[in-house]
Amino acid sequence: MQWLVAAAVFLGVSLVLWLISVRINRQIERQVPINGRFLEVAGERLHYTDEGRGPVLLMIHGLSGCARNLTHSLAPQLKERFRVISLDRPGSGYSTRARGAAADLPAQAALVAKFIRTLDLGQPLVLGHSLGGAVALSLALDHPQSVSGLVLVAPLTHPQRMLPLVFLSLGVRPGLLRRWMSLTLAAPMAMLGRRGLVKAVFAPDPVPEDFAERGGGLLGMRSNNFYNASSEIAVVNRALPEMVKHYPSLKLPVGLIYGSADPVLSYRRHGQAMLGKVPGLMLEIVPGRGHMLPISAVERVVAMVQQVAEQAAPQRSAVVLRPPFAASRAS
Repeated sequence: MQWLVAAAVFLGVSLVLWLISVRINRQIERQVPINGRFLEVAGERLHYTDEGRGPVLLMIHGLSGCARNLTHSLAPQLKERFRVISLDRPGSGYSTRARGAAADLPAQAALVAKFIRTLDLGQPLVLGHSLGGAVALSLALDHPQSVSGLVLVAPLTHPQRMLPLVFLSLGVRPGLLRRWMSLTLAAPMAMLGRRGLVKAVFAPDPVPEDFAERGGGLLGMRSNNFYNASSEIAVVNRALPEMVKHYPSLKLPVGLIYGSADPVLSYRRHGQAMLGKVPGLMLEIVPGRGHMLPISAVERVVAMVQQVAEQAAPQRSAVVLRPPFAASRAS
């Protein structure tokens, strides 16, 4: 009898938390509405913005983020010279990820490659921030015909056993528990702790006052965003060890920029460790800056984009098809 009472209480509490979560999700989406367009790719609806004219620059955001994280400060600086396309990764922002769809790096890279082909973007320059940097690297290794150059901003480049403290709550491995938490606890807890969470991601740099809405910070607090980000964390290390072995095979311009005070990812482990692995790597360490360089060090990131773009220009006009890394890895 007692277990029936406990089950009833559990279901009742879960229902109340779910209703609160639904209300929070709707309120967030009213505050930060859709600002781009959608493209159907491999059964997913990918949300993206497209502004400016010139060579294509595709920007890929990081874990638990959205395209607005990058367009907030970078797009106004870059759209005068580039056609800037900023993509919500599958399961983030307003892009979908179907239930059961793979969340690992090669799967995300394959979807980005199809996005590039569907929009007929040719061989764009690709900027990836944080986890988006790992996706960009996987894209360059598996689909080299889809990239002319890489700009890696505070990227994840090597396997990491321990989660950054700021993302510790995402480390939920059992899928059923992850689903329950996303439907009940994730949104209320994220909203209660949002100030501390965002402050930790930006530290030691200040958080812009308009980051929650114009920078898309609130979108990361929704239920589905928690589930999808947690799913990515669970599988992110699967492909990285093999990717590291193949970094020396990259035959395109690569620029990498990191903040020396980044509390989320170590610039030594994920930045300086790339020296000697990526031929001709252009590496810059920005003293005293944190993880959110696309907002806190805009001028330095823009300069790196321009530097890589200049080296990538010949490659854009002479696409050489090579066997994709994914195929060679599977053989």
